[in-house]
Amino acid sequence: MQPIGAKDPQLRESNSQKVHPQPMEEATNQKPEAVDALISKIFTNISSLKSAYIELQSAHTPYDPDKIQTADKLVISELKMLSELKHFYREHNPKPVCVSPQDSRLAAEIQEQQSLLKTYEVMVKKFQSEIQNKDSEILQLQQQIQEATQKRVKLEKNLKLRGLSAKESEGTSSENRFFSVDLTPDLFRSAVEAAYRAIHDFSKPVINMMKAAGWDLDAAANSIEPDVVYAKRAHKKYAFESSICHRMFGGFQEECFSVKPEDPGVTNESFFHQYLALREMDPLDAVGQSPDSLLGKFCRTKYLAVLHPKMEASFFGNLDQRNFIIGGGHPRTAFYQAFLKLAKSIWLLHRLAYSFNPPVKVFQVKKGSEFSEVYMDSVVKDLIIEESEQKPKVGLMVMPGFYIGGSVIQCQVYLTGMKVAE
Repeated sequence: MQPIGAKDPQLRESNSQKVHPQPMEEATNQKPEAVDALISKIFTNISSLKSAYIELQSAHTPYDPDKIQTADKLVISELKMLSELKHFYREHNPKPVCVSPQDSRLAAEIQEQQSLLKTYEVMVKKFQSEIQNKDSEILQLQQQIQEATQKRVKLEKNLKLRGLSAKESEGTSSENRFFSVDLTPDLFRSAVEAAYRAIHDFSKPVINMMKAAGWDLDAAANSIEPDVVYAKRAHKKYAFESSICHRMFGGFQEECFSVKPEDPGVTNESFFHQYLALREMDPLDAVGQSPDSLLGKFCRTKYLAVLHPKMEASFFGNLDQRNFIIGGGHPRTAFYQAFLKLAKSIWLLHRLAYSFNPPVKVFQVKKGSEFSEVYMDSVVKDLIIEESEQKPKVGLMVMPGFYIGGSVIQCQVYLTGMKVAE
């Protein structure tokens, strides 16, 4: 192939070294030492790239932003070097018309290394995206820590003003400890209502996450309590509320509530004092200040009981949060904070139940029990109860009932096989 403008062979020969590139035939006949040196550089660069990639991976466990940034720069540098070698080879080695078997082998090796390079480029972009996400999470956590610190300072001031600090409460009388809150059945009844609302509120994100994870909600509801005839498909949410309630109230009849007490000789007054101290506190602040307190242990135990490992893995793709909780921590995730609100309401209800003398007694009803207006209340208010010899049957117990003094707080139930008013 003759370069443009080189009509005279002598002129072409005299000027080729200054102006015109080498012809294809000459380029393909480079010295094998130069080709070997280029290939050696490519393999050396690939080895360095692998080493840099391994450093980038190791910097993520444990997470070290500085090491990640350094390793990231090293990977990018090696990628640039490999790209320069590729362009150098293409500029000095135009594709020949015919290639030898040795050249084909070298071309295949280069193509393989280029494919590997693309893989590394994808992984680098992935790690860069993860670094950005981690940086964003760190900023959010720093803001949460700052807000929590401000709340803690404010709470400490309030507790001191109200006489709830340990030093100030030692010399106070029992009447001053109770402040303006009276221990009455109405106070306990309002706590029962708050606990039921908390169960309902926590069941919503659980059901939504099950939907997002691809769970069959009909099959899940049937596995919780089979053979329940629902008036509406939407009523199957009560099966999940029932399951959460059953696990949260396990051990409620015990004074320790399934948590080994630090002081076995706790009085009614002490239970009420605990209720008052925690009543206005944010649950995340409470367990954050004392992760291994009775409340902290209770939250940890109940979370592991309510959330099955398979369910949690389907929600988050891993069991990192579960393992963190098992290890004694209390994560600041939105889902765990929603659970803490539920746990706090049940814990307060238990503290309040044992503040009475005698303590409030909890009772439950079984599936298939006949409906009693004295001891039960239907969670669905627009059911049609026909007058017949056969009384309505309990399909689910959604919330237990309580005996307080000589009165009864009805348990909340879902009746099976009922019709809803149009």
